[in-house]
Amino acid sequence: MELYRLTIHQAHELLERGEISSVDLTRAVLDRINAIDPRVQAYLTVVADRALEQAQNADAQWAEYRRVGGMTPPLLGIPMAIKDEICTRGVRTTAGSKILGNFVPPYNATVMEKLDAAGGILIGKTNQDEFAMGSSTENSRYFTTRNPWDLTRVPGGSSGGSAAAVAADETIFALGTDTGGSVRQPASFTNTVGLRPTYGRVSRYGVIAFASSLDQVGPLTKDVRDAATVLGVIAGHDPREATSVNRPVPDYVAELNGQPR
Repeated sequence: MELYRLTIHQAHELLERGEISSVDLTRAVLDRINAIDPRVQAYLTVVADRALEQAQNADAQWAEYRRVGGMTPPLLGIPMAIKDEICTRGVRTTAGSKILGNFVPPYNATVMEKLDAAGGILIGKTNQDEFAMGSSTENSRYFTTRNPWDLTRVPGGSSGGSAAAVAADETIFALGTDTGGSVRQPASFTNTVGLRPTYGRVSRYGVIAFASSLDQVGPLTKDVRDAATVLGVIAGHDPREATSVNRPVPDYVAELNGQPR
């Protein structure tokens, strides 16, 4: 079984049954990055040691859940890639710019706080057009990301690194940001699922702004169920973010099957 090809829900089921470990899954993704990313160039930063440490902690939590039972967080032990527009405490965040080449945030964006609380494993930060100003990921100040389906073509942008990482199975899921199509367009270029949430549904706190009256964080995933799962984790009111909407978060996965809220 090629673990790096799994969706979130497939990996979650195997982790829940104890058939794989988060360390196994994380190592498989890191090995895939080592094998493929020199050509795709989806990542600006990979944090392998940190990811494996997080995976070990996730496996300990899984063992406890299997012992006592109960609902398990849907992203516990699942590797993820984060667009470099989103602040990550202790991990370099450049927004694709040399100006921020040495910037290491002292805090997490709200979406990262939520993903950490859900047990997601940060693999690394993905390439993008500088400050999200572009639609091809050719405008990063570091290098151009390639479309994994055809390395002569672009993956779209500005969240092209996240889209390429998902399409190349260099992560199980990713986050991007969308101002005028920067999640949806690269998703269409790479045959992945990209979702721009309604403005205010997901907090922008800790996201380096392009146009703050339009920016939104959204998931890039391998299927629709995974997109619903990630949205359910990152959505919700944030008192630190003035445009965040104070409304309940529905069960998006249940609603895929037409079930009522």
